[in-house]
Amino acid sequence: MRAVVVRSFGGPEAVEVVDAEVPEPAARQVRIRVAAAALNPVDAGVRAGVFGGAGKQIGLGWDVAGVVDATGVATAWSPGDEVVALDYGMVKPLGSHAEYVVVDADAVAKAPATADAVHAATLPLNALTAAQALDLLELAPGRSLLVTGAAGGVGGYAVQLAAHRGVEVTGLARQDDAELVRALGARHVTEAAPGSVDAVLDAAVLGEPALAWVRDGGTYVGVIPQAAPAPVRGIRTTAVEVSPDGARLAELAALADEGVLTLRVAETYALDDAAKAHARLAEGGVRGRLVLVP
Repeated sequence: MRAVVVRSFGGPEAVEVVDAEVPEPAARQVRIRVAAAALNPVDAGVRAGVFGGAGKQIGLGWDVAGVVDATGVATAWSPGDEVVALDYGMVKPLGSHAEYVVVDADAVAKAPATADAVHAATLPLNALTAAQALDLLELAPGRSLLVTGAAGGVGGYAVQLAAHRGVEVTGLARQDDAELVRALGARHVTEAAPGSVDAVLDAAVLGEPALAWVRDGGTYVGVIPQAAPAPVRGIRTTAVEVSPDGARLAELAALADEGVLTLRVAETYALDDAAKAHARLAEGGVRGRLVLVP
């Protein structure tokens, strides 16, 4: 099968498409024939060597939408099931940017019924990150939240999920994105005063400057593990480390079917054009996800 990997770190030119053996599922695993797989900023970080692994072949890709192709023992999935999954791992020999991927069965969920595979592939990593970050914030309905990077993949889902929970959301985004962010459910766009919100979900990775918007004793959640700024003014600071969770992913897929979550695709690329997709991601300004199609 074809798979997208890096064997040396660098820019988009480091991305290679290689021939690899089709992986076999072990007990409590499934093999998915990949129909679509989103490209995320974490893939660019892996490609650049941010997470280590020098001297190894590292497979790229965390998101997958496709069809179960084979299963190990002790799984509830069957060949032919249309699914989405999070293929978690910074440094792994193969990722979801391939023709087939093996994942743990409990990381898998039924794909949204109302979306094609390309759109479904934008859900797992970004929506799980947003949902798990909101869990850390523990905001009750009526409380106030500022989401930085509100027009991005994680930020957009965070706006929608928080608004769905009854939280009053302010989205921090470029003026050109104000209409989009309001459509996602933000009550305000870039209108927060210093110390005015109960919490910040920092999808744009602003770090310490984002604390200025939070009231004394509020909460900050970042999206890069072990990278939260030091607490000030009694603000609790932490960061989400996304984890695969098929049951939670099934809930998010259901919210997509209900129209609560918007699955946004910017462009699609053939798997063989993975380096071009990385180059487009590096240019910035992408609204929605770039998706690779084997």
